[in-house]
Amino acid sequence: MHYNKIRKMDISNGPGVRVSIFMQGCVFNCKNCFNPETHDFNEGKELDDEAIEKVLTLCENTYVKGLSILGGEPLHPKNIEGTTILAKRFKERFPNKTIWLWSGFIYDRDLVGKEIFQYIDVLVDGQYQDELRDPTLKWCGSRNQRVIDIKRTLTKGEIVLFKD
Repeated sequence: MHYNKIRKMDISNGPGVRVSIFMQGCVFNCKNCFNPETHDFNEGKELDDEAIEKVLTLCENTYVKGLSILGGEPLHPKNIEGTTILAKRFKERFPNKTIWLWSGFIYDRDLVGKEIFQYIDVLVDGQYQDELRDPTLKWCGSRNQRVIDIKRTLTKGEIVLFKD
């Protein structure tokens, strides 16, 4: 599995200052995707133990509120195992910091029961749809996407949207 880039200080992908990692590889190819350079699974850098440790070290800063995982598509079958390993190691080291993850897959149709949701706090699901673009949305780009509070969703057994 590969990643495209790591941002050590990101204020646009989740609340507060965050470390963001953009996974490499996506099959959705959404029209006007903001990250088309992440679509090719063969590009990018290897997400190995050294890269994971780099992300975790960046997250040690006290001002970092959490980790944001974007893409490409972090939950594609080619990527989900590596994404899960990263999320698990992050939560083991930083149980009080949050993980936000963006995926084009739909949680209740494609993702229920996946191990990764033991570690994720917030999921933004659904493919970006250019015809539903809404620049007033805080954490997503189009009106079909949902910002899901995963911890509360798992507790309630139904989708609970995130509220800041």
